Amino acid sequence: MHAVIARDRAAGAAGLGVSDIPRPHAAENDVIVRVHAAGFTPGELDWPSTWTDRAGRDRTPSVPGHELSGVVTELGYGTTGLTIGQRVFGLADWARDGSLAEYTAVEARNLAPLPADIDHTVAAALPISGLTAWQGLFDHAHLKAGQTILIHGAAGGVGSIAVQLAHELGARVIGTGRAAGRDTALGLGADEFVDLERDRLETAGEVDVVFDGSSRKSGPYGRSQRRALRSPPTGESREKRLSGSPRTDDRREQRAVAGTVAAVGCRGAVTCWPRARRPG
Repeated sequence: MHAVIARDRAAGAAGLGVSDIPRPHAAENDVIVRVHAAGFTPGELDWPSTWTDRAGRDRTPSVPGHELSGVVTELGYGTTGLTIGQRVFGLADWARDGSLAEYTAVEARNLAPLPADIDHTVAAALPISGLTAWQGLFDHAHLKAGQTILIHGAAGGVGSIAVQLAHELGARVIGTGRAAGRDTALGLGADEFVDLERDRLETAGEVDVVFDGSSRKSGPYGRSQRRALRSPPTGESREKRLSGSPRTDDRREQRAVAGTVAAVGCRGAVTCWPRARRPG
């Protein structure tokens, strides 16, 4: 089968090439997926798991890409919940060959059924950003209807999904970002937008939750890995400030007033789990 292969870590994306490699077969609890669409994050080429296995052994040439959508063609021993011919989407394992191939082996637990009215291309773009947004909002910030949330990077890959989820839940959404992202954020459901290059963040007023998906600090998804900070007990400081963002300065100080700071990013406080369900 054809696959995109990474051989030289120092070469970066320029070192990727298409090669013929053996088609994978399903191990225990695995599923083989015929890939119809795949997602690739250039930052993957800096992740150790792209180049070594869990024991630290070199595993090049490797197949990058972790997001995928396609059709099940083979089931491994012990696999339940999925059937051959079923449309699925999800995440390939970090330390195994990924989704930039005609076929890929994925643990069944990392896949979810894909509704017939969702295009494969759309589905393959969802898992990493969607799970990050979902888990930050619901598993860690415990966002509820009627609360006010401030979402940094509201027009970005993670922020744009967070805006839609928070809006659908019934929260009041304040988005931030550059002026070019204003119409996108408002169109996705943000009630207000703060241009961080021109406006003062304090104009947003008090909020219940701050969701920060805008940090550039390196992590598995190019996002800062932070602890989830909960509201302090009564009598302590009612203000928590996000840390770890190299772009934070006095003018763009990121604060959650009397609220929660939600962590974003996987393999930190937020873990990847494609079968997460919306509370309630």
